Amino acid sequence: MRVIAGSAGGMRLTAPRDRSTRPITDRVKETLFAILGDRVPDARVLDLYAGSGAIGIEALSRGAASADFVERGRPPLDALRANLAATRLADAARVHALEVDRFLAERPATRWNLVFLDPPYELRAIVAPLRALRPHLAPGAMVVVKHFWRTEVPAIEDLVPIRQRRFGETMLTFLEQENA
Repeated sequence: MRVIAGSAGGMRLTAPRDRSTRPITDRVKETLFAILGDRVPDARVLDLYAGSGAIGIEALSRGAASADFVERGRPPLDALRANLAATRLADAARVHALEVDRFLAERPATRWNLVFLDPPYELRAIVAPLRALRPHLAPGAMVVVKHFWRTEVPAIEDLVPIRQRRFGETMLTFLEQENA
C-alpha cells in the first residue's frame, strides 16, 4: 500500500495489524481518484471507518484542504497516525478516535464536500451513516461508498447515485448530493 500521487506520492503506508481492516488496493485507489479528478484539490474530506487512512491521505497528498479521519480500532489508529507522520500531512488532518455513529451524531462543525465511507461489509453499516451524514454535507458534496459488490446501496433522500465501479468483490458507489 502506498500513496499514488501528489506531495507524498510513492511513500509506503503502514497497514493495521488486525484482520478486521480491509486496506484499499492501489488499483482501486488509483481508479477512485481518476474518477474524482478536480473534486479533490481544496476539498474538505471526511474519511469514515478510516482504517490506515489511505484514502484520506491520498486526498491530502493530491491537494485536499483538510481531512477528518474517524476510526475506533487501536491497531488502525496506530497505523493512521504513523502514516500521517510519515507523509508529513498531519497538519491538515484531524483524527477522531470514536465510533462513526457517535461522530455523526454531533452537531456539524464542518461541512464536508468529499466523503469516503468504507464500513464493515454489512448493509446496516451503510444505511445509518448515510442518513446521519446528510446534515454534514456541503452543497453538491460527493460521497463514495466502498462495499461488497452484492450489497445494494439504498436510496437516501438527497443523495443520488451517479456511478458505480466494480473490482472483484469490491464495489465503489458514487453518490452526489442534490437539492443542497
